[in-house]
Amino acid sequence: MNIVLLGAPGAGKGTQAERLAEYLGIPHVATGDLFREALRQGTPLGRQAQAYIDRGELVPDQVTIAMVEERLAQPDCEPGVILDGFPRTVEQARALDRVLAGHGRKVDLVLFIRVRPEELLRRLSGRWICRDCQGVYHTLFNPPKQPGVCDVCGGELYQRPDDRPEVQRHRVDVYLAQTAPLIEFYRERGLLQEIDGEQSIDEVQASMREAVIRGQKKKE
Repeated sequence: MNIVLLGAPGAGKGTQAERLAEYLGIPHVATGDLFREALRQGTPLGRQAQAYIDRGELVPDQVTIAMVEERLAQPDCEPGVILDGFPRTVEQARALDRVLAGHGRKVDLVLFIRVRPEELLRRLSGRWICRDCQGVYHTLFNPPKQPGVCDVCGGELYQRPDDRPEVQRHRVDVYLAQTAPLIEFYRERGLLQEIDGEQSIDEVQASMREAVIRGQKKKE
């Protein structure tokens, strides 16, 4: 199956994608990883992307789409793929349709991990770091024994500027505004399955696997 995975920052998309990919025996293709690898290797597409990044500009869709197309053409993607981070817009979704159609394939299922904005903010803005040993804590998932103090070295804990609530709120708002049309695009095509992302990690994964099984039966 060719699966698109959608979810805002903080929804746990990466973790769930890795587990689902292992369960299905297909690759997890995250566009962030594609960019980093292309830049590291200095591939032609990587050099194109680097030129835009160096100028402080967004990498254009055609470069991103070309990277995804190159990855999907590799043999390990033939049985299917989980796409994470692409598409992000309706225009990219249409481009993905064209790329897959060129290989006689199509998007079979879109999983949207839905989490309320308030919960996303709680997850994203809870990280604190020790100034001395760089130990990482989280107010929800790994709180220090004493607020503001590192358990290991007793150093002061602080928040990086990009972890602050107001920054993360903007990040979530931008994502939701950008992807709302994409969610409707896939819903109208009957491909979207919503997953309650506020369950436990294991429950979210179980819900995703159930959705895949339903999708496989529908495909048959």
